[in-house]
Amino acid sequence: MKTVLVTGGAGYVGSVLVPALLKDGCRVKVLDLYLYGDHVLGASRKDPHCEEIKGDIRDGALLRRVLPGCDAVIHLACISNDPSFELNPELGKSINYDAFILLVKEAKDAGVKRFIYASSSSVYGIKDEPNVTEDLPVRPLTDYSKYKALCEDVLLRERAPGFSVLILRPSTVCGYAPRMRLDLTVNILTNHALHNRKILVFGGDQRRPNIHIDDMVRAYRQSLQWPAEAIDGKVYNVGHNNYKVAEIATMVRDVIGTDVQIETVPTDDHRSYHTSSDRIQRDLGFVAQRTVEDAVRDLKRAFDENLIPGAMSDDRYYNIRRMQRLKLR
Repeated sequence: MKTVLVTGGAGYVGSVLVPALLKDGCRVKVLDLYLYGDHVLGASRKDPHCEEIKGDIRDGALLRRVLPGCDAVIHLACISNDPSFELNPELGKSINYDAFILLVKEAKDAGVKRFIYASSSSVYGIKDEPNVTEDLPVRPLTDYSKYKALCEDVLLRERAPGFSVLILRPSTVCGYAPRMRLDLTVNILTNHALHNRKILVFGGDQRRPNIHIDDMVRAYRQSLQWPAEAIDGKVYNVGHNNYKVAEIATMVRDVIGTDVQIETVPTDDHRSYHTSSDRIQRDLGFVAQRTVEDAVRDLKRAFDENLIPGAMSDDRYYNIRRMQRLKLR
């Protein structure tokens, strides 16, 4: 039985990953600030192999208490996305970069054997190439993506016998989770289609790579199972569908109802890229299986079952709103 520390385990992806790891037979330690509610891992609290630690990854003394006995770290915790980071760049750097350096050092010192890092496909910046592969250089355009790329460098430098490292660059995640986010492309459009019967599309021609949350969770689960020699020092894109935003809007309308209106408005955000996940399929046999339409259907079901109350107003679903209210430092 592996013991796994999941930083950010009460976050969007973590709230689906932690129960899955427990089901796989892992012992799981969750380290999180629980900014978005203490309820998200409620079902897992009955499992004796789940330990929840409310704390800050910037706390070195806490890390030194938590890490001993852990076989692996899955590092999800961060200030997510550009707008959230730009609210307070100093805070973003302290959590996304400074704390990362500390966490990697303490993990290595504690005898952790495997470190899996959730980077981002945003590290590529804007590319002219029709297919963005891992061989292309990173050219981050924002502080958020810059520090994601710098963390990759830090982790690769710390590779050592007995300390294997893996970097995953996820596409934009979509679908339902107990810690719900309604500030991600597919989730935003679905929320507005259901509650406003109208979708605003900014631009529309920009391509966005997407991955269903279930597939992203499966990638992290399998990251614990792949042999160290197969994954050590590797960097992989993890995605599935690359669609234009306008195409995603049409898919949402097709699932939610033909009465949903789609209105296109101009935008200054012309970031557009098509990431390739061929390498992880070729090297490790990982293939995403669930679609954007699956994510929309899952979200509709969750809304219908009242699992996402106050969807348009409750700030727990919106990172920026919650950070502004809590004045996190």
